[in-house]
Amino acid sequence: MLTMRSALERALRLYGANRAIVDSEATFTWAEHMARVMCLASVLRENGIGKGDRFGIICRNTWRHCELLHAGYWSGSVPVPVNYRLAPPEVQYILEDADVGMLFVEDVFQHFLETEKLGMWKDRAVCIPGDRIETTLRVSDELILAASPSEGADSGEDDDAILLYTGGTTGRSKGVRLTHRNVFSNGQQCTGPMKIQKSDLYLHVAPMFHSADLLGTGYTQVGGAHAFLPVFTPSNLLSAFQDYKVTSTMLAPTMIILTLQEPNFEDYDLTSLNRVFYGSSPMAVEWIRRTMAAFPNANIQQGYGLTETSPILTTLDEDVHVAAMEKGEYEILKAAGRPLVGIDMLIVDPSGNEVPTGSDGEVVVRGPNVMAGYLNRPEENAQAFRGGWFHTGDIGKMDEDGFMYLLDRKKDMIVTGGENVYSSEVEAALYQHQNVHECAVVGIPDEKYGEALFAAIVLRPGTSMTEEDVIEHCRGKIGGYKIPRKMDFIEELPKSAMGKILKTEIREIYGGVRA
Repeated sequence: MLTMRSALERALRLYGANRAIVDSEATFTWAEHMARVMCLASVLRENGIGKGDRFGIICRNTWRHCELLHAGYWSGSVPVPVNYRLAPPEVQYILEDADVGMLFVEDVFQHFLETEKLGMWKDRAVCIPGDRIETTLRVSDELILAASPSEGADSGEDDDAILLYTGGTTGRSKGVRLTHRNVFSNGQQCTGPMKIQKSDLYLHVAPMFHSADLLGTGYTQVGGAHAFLPVFTPSNLLSAFQDYKVTSTMLAPTMIILTLQEPNFEDYDLTSLNRVFYGSSPMAVEWIRRTMAAFPNANIQQGYGLTETSPILTTLDEDVHVAAMEKGEYEILKAAGRPLVGIDMLIVDPSGNEVPTGSDGEVVVRGPNVMAGYLNRPEENAQAFRGGWFHTGDIGKMDEDGFMYLLDRKKDMIVTGGENVYSSEVEAALYQHQNVHECAVVGIPDEKYGEALFAAIVLRPGTSMTEEDVIEHCRGKIGGYKIPRKMDFIEELPKSAMGKILKTEIREIYGGVRA
């Protein structure tokens, strides 16, 4: 059966004596970890959370968060990890939309329950021990010690395994229903390209309320071990690499860039690290080069995906990165990669017809990792699933070798003076300037052209540029109509929890600017 319960059973049966959790606070074998998971499953059932029922988790990246996810998989109930960076009304919306019947809250986030919006969940809340245990709530560790192990639920492949909410950058966040088949399949699909082995130790850096964290599924399936980074800082990350002897991790490009600039980088022992997987946004060639040099023992690999696809769809493997650097053929590094095994991918026009190789269109996919649908969103489900394909909303093209190049979200295509401009193309030109640290290009209202290109630019420390410098730099690299004429030099770009630049916020800030 393609269920996460079967994956956990296999890890327990074959690798019970192997390490499952590695942490400064506690280290568990798979047998020890699963004993706690089974008791947690009993706690859920004793509190009325049965098969198909949902429970919320507000918690940082910790081993206790992991055992809650696994307890959901084991019991057939559905975990709903919640972004703790949201405001109380946003958290309330998720809990109500998901019909959450029980809530696990790390002690550092108990303040949520003191708000008017979330106080109604206080009677259904359990405290997860963290930095401070002072609480009037029931405590998860005490409940586990008092419980007896529970038999696993008879979950089916098409039963929901986890409910993840999108970031809501294009409107109110949507609950994405990922089934056991979805999560299990994508774990298997990633195991080969990522060369995942039972000896691996995977560090969870991406927030565990984010779909990127599901990249750890493959490590569970082969009996590998897990470690956790509660709070990302470059020094915290490097210390975790060194102290835990981490072999593999997934990072957003912004995390990599910040880490490479850590003043004491050279003081850390990073020899255990054999794979760095990056995703959520492209990375400039120079930063790829620096990453490969900084982690000489690690293979560098890129991935593209969505919450709706559990999440990975394509990978750009390490051999492509090495060959590009050796030959100086950098264009291939702009590709999102080739589809994983079992994933069908097409580039289509607005009518749903496949476009010729090399032509732009919407990326549509199908495969065992594609979600069951959005919770309580029948109209959006009908829009997303058309003609047997899931429509991603991303614009891309496919070359003759099967590499997919992601150009932009539909919403990020800027129409100026009747010309279509992909913001990613403009950003790529800007990144070629040595003074540009980060940038984002959006369309803003313009009376003459409909939309004008606006660039928000973060400069490298100690450097300076003018608008004229930017315009002159872009000449000859991109067409004149693609060159931003309006821009602002700022200290920091707004970003999501995964480090993805939030262009919606940039549009909101500068949307009133007229060219």
